[in-house]
Amino acid sequence: MSSSKKRRNVLLTLALGAALCAGCSPNKEKKVLESRADLVNPLVGSDSEYKFSNGNTYPAIALPWGMNFWTPQTAKMRDGWTYAYKAKHIKGFKQTHQPSPWLNDYAAFSLMPLVGELKIDETERQSAFSHENETSSPHYYSVLLDDYKTKVEISPTKRCAIFRFTFPETQEAKVLLDGYWANSHIVIDKERQTISGWVDNNHGGVADNFKNYFVARFDRPFEKGNTWLNAKATSSSESKGEKAGAYVAFNAKSNQEVVVRVASSFVSLEQAKLNLERELGQSSFEEIKTKAKEAWNSELGKVQIVKGNHNQEDQKVFYSNLYRLLLFPREFYEVSAANDTIHYSPYNGKIEKGVMYTDNGFWDTFRAVYPFYSLLYPAKYGEMMQGIMVNPFKESGWLPEWSSPGHRNVMIGSNSASIIAEAYCKGIRNFDIETAYQGILKNSENAGPLTSVGRAGVEWYNKLGYIPCDAKVNEYVARTLEYAYNDFSIYRLAVLLNRPKEEIERFAKRAQNYRNVFDASTNFMRGKDSKGNWQKPFVPDAWGGAFTEGSAWHYTWSVLHDPQGLIDLMGGREAFTAKLDSVFTTPPTFDYSYYNQEIHEMTEMAAANMGQYAHGNQPIQHGIYLYNYARQPWKTQYWTDRVMDSLYSAKADGYCGDEDNGQTSAWYVFSAMGFYPVAGVTGEYVIGAPRFEHLKITLPTGNVLEIKAKNLTERNIYIQSLKVNGKPYGKNYFTHELLKKGGLVEFEMGPEPNKSWGSRKEDIPFSMSNNLKI
Repeated sequence: MSSSKKRRNVLLTLALGAALCAGCSPNKEKKVLESRADLVNPLVGSDSEYKFSNGNTYPAIALPWGMNFWTPQTAKMRDGWTYAYKAKHIKGFKQTHQPSPWLNDYAAFSLMPLVGELKIDETERQSAFSHENETSSPHYYSVLLDDYKTKVEISPTKRCAIFRFTFPETQEAKVLLDGYWANSHIVIDKERQTISGWVDNNHGGVADNFKNYFVARFDRPFEKGNTWLNAKATSSSESKGEKAGAYVAFNAKSNQEVVVRVASSFVSLEQAKLNLERELGQSSFEEIKTKAKEAWNSELGKVQIVKGNHNQEDQKVFYSNLYRLLLFPREFYEVSAANDTIHYSPYNGKIEKGVMYTDNGFWDTFRAVYPFYSLLYPAKYGEMMQGIMVNPFKESGWLPEWSSPGHRNVMIGSNSASIIAEAYCKGIRNFDIETAYQGILKNSENAGPLTSVGRAGVEWYNKLGYIPCDAKVNEYVARTLEYAYNDFSIYRLAVLLNRPKEEIERFAKRAQNYRNVFDASTNFMRGKDSKGNWQKPFVPDAWGGAFTEGSAWHYTWSVLHDPQGLIDLMGGREAFTAKLDSVFTTPPTFDYSYYNQEIHEMTEMAAANMGQYAHGNQPIQHGIYLYNYARQPWKTQYWTDRVMDSLYSAKADGYCGDEDNGQTSAWYVFSAMGFYPVAGVTGEYVIGAPRFEHLKITLPTGNVLEIKAKNLTERNIYIQSLKVNGKPYGKNYFTHELLKKGGLVEFEMGPEPNKSWGSRKEDIPFSMSNNLKI
């Protein structure tokens, strides 16, 4: 890569340890609302677009891990940015399963009220709206459609939703059901007051017979109604084909309210009807709304902010992030009339017994989402392992790495191994570990039918200990580094499973493969050819090529399981911390030659104003916590505070990049609690600095973990001392076993670093180089 290639240099520099504000707000106790659902803003992250992500989210009206979400739709069909905060018009209210705009949606259909003449085209029928007349909560959404003077309200269950449309006085009130752009089958039954059928729109990851069956039951008779096909009105009550839909009309002169109960199923129309009767029945809108709110408060209340901090908004930030953390992966299973748990398999197209989970990219979520579940939801974690790992392996022959709803060919790594291993290493046993381990072994030795399944470049990696730059496998250094952590995870799991010694040793050796792509002359990870020569020229800020959505500045720190090994490679703690400091002080330049354009992650890094630190993407999100391994935990405390302060908010632009299935939210939730899982499979959480004066975490055992931060203010961000259950605690990490027992953790905070706390050799977290046991 020549020096003449395209480069952008944003002249922003930062001084590490810059002076904090001289004053701070009075540290008064702030009462947290009893209903934590009312503190959530689902619009956070929705002020995004293709070129710049402030989260790339949409307001998901859903229950935790719900099979279906609902959202207002401001964009055209097939546009992944389905709801944009700056948009002025709403085109419909759709059932969505979209995990990311980059993956797009599947099985979508929408409802839309209108008044007057029939308008089938989504742009023609759209209505203006204002955020002043919009209410968005996890359990309830409402908006006034200005063009139709009609109020729309929605409240969800796991597989259903209830709508309430309040029309003005009119004889021309209509409700449309749009089957979208692909094939669908739409039937109006005036006698039963229903619209039912199926849709099959998707963007991949499904079997040929994939369908989403639905039924919408209205609470009053239709005055009239017909379907459309190929976006043209018909005189029939049934249509089958592309761009099909239906409308039903009402006289709203004497009764302006229309309630619609909607259910769906991936199994059959009969199952959709069963889901409707079970989850909605004859319950009123207010009853469903109350139950949905209770469901959210039950989950959000597991982490209680008893006493906040100087900034009341932080409570909204926390619970808005916790809400995002509890959405994915989604439950993709149903309960049959015989009360059997069943699922439609997107992998083989069959109806199978057992659970299924989907819509998850493990490249993102292995980092902090599953560690959070391990602490707060271990039983759910185990069920997820059966449903998102074991059953997909049985049904497709491969462990997923990105499922939506089946295998999707995006991202890199073999991170299913680390998620499975973490569960088992933390004592979670309610899944078929033997079958899961078979899948892990298969992945470790084989490339898959997609580059995201199995291990691309595995023959090189297993032979040379790295994937060379001339192997015709993209993102070769990133893959090498991620495979090494995955192999460490397999090694830890293999020990627990009493696997043969040769197998254990093989994975322990491969876990050290990160060393093969470290260049001591530059102190960066770097590409190398198959003969062992370093790739030239070397451009540290070149994105892509050797790396995935990042550069050497980001991936050099991807040695999650062995920071001490990396410290040694760099020449010791001083050289390591100097290099890590430079991440934050080096101007945020980037070479985008590999992509031939500036991609949004680059723009977001520059906008964050933290040098080469790119919190808007996952590879370096753990990097701040590496200071603890180098015995300088006060720098972790400083930078976690900076990131929480400046890169998160409770507004529509509240993220600094893609939120990604809960991962960027999980970083905040963990960091606000005062610790973070750098390498989940080790069972350790590296200590940062708490965000709130008093937290109560209700653990699944019923034990309560209390976290208190004495003297916490806007200025007092540094740990002066720490006690656990009344005893001084000098380690700069917690263990999983310690936290899950509950108890009292007491931080004392101050305005200046206490450089003696957590800085002894015996205080640092696990590194493989210090703890290798075979």
